[in-house]
Amino acid sequence: MTEEVADTDRRRLLTTAVAAIGGAGVGAISVPFVQSLSPNQAAQAAGADVEVDISDLQPGQMKVVAWRGRPVMIVHRTPEMLENIRTLEGQLRDATSSASQQPEYAKNWHRSIRPEIFVVEDVCTHLSCTPSFRPEYAIPEAGPWWRGGLLCPCHNSQYDLSGRVFEGTSPAPRNLPIPPHHYVSDSKIVIGDMSQHT
Repeated sequence: MTEEVADTDRRRLLTTAVAAIGGAGVGAISVPFVQSLSPNQAAQAAGADVEVDISDLQPGQMKVVAWRGRPVMIVHRTPEMLENIRTLEGQLRDATSSASQQPEYAKNWHRSIRPEIFVVEDVCTHLSCTPSFRPEYAIPEAGPWWRGGLLCPCHNSQYDLSGRVFEGTSPAPRNLPIPPHHYVSDSKIVIGDMSQHT
């Protein structure tokens, strides 16, 4: 073997090795770059849909879940609660919810898909405090006319059991928002997917 052939072989070997090492280096550098373009797990979880089992939610009870970092209250309303919603309409700032945020399928007198199951963002429209579920009648914080609802402990904003704000007694300007949600079965609700509902 002549020196010229040996140099050519060596050069070819070195060129292949350098190209392979360079390709591996570019690949190693691009993986973190590409990963930085996708949302992290916390960001994905913050916007993810939440499936809630309501099979254990008895009439008159409520539960709270987190969706997009906000509390969402689910209330199983009794027939009496539903009747009270209708009788208090004259005391509400936006009884028809025309100036409030809710999906099309919740633009009705009970602001829900099924009248007995109420899903609402539990964030006061005044200063974003968290209203409490107060189903009892005539509580001192509200007055003798109170027939159950949501009461904000910070500045006494008062909402009925459809999340509609009372006129005159509440600094909150709007009704509580209804998040997008749908049923996947009789006992399971998904909060967050606006594209489908039943």
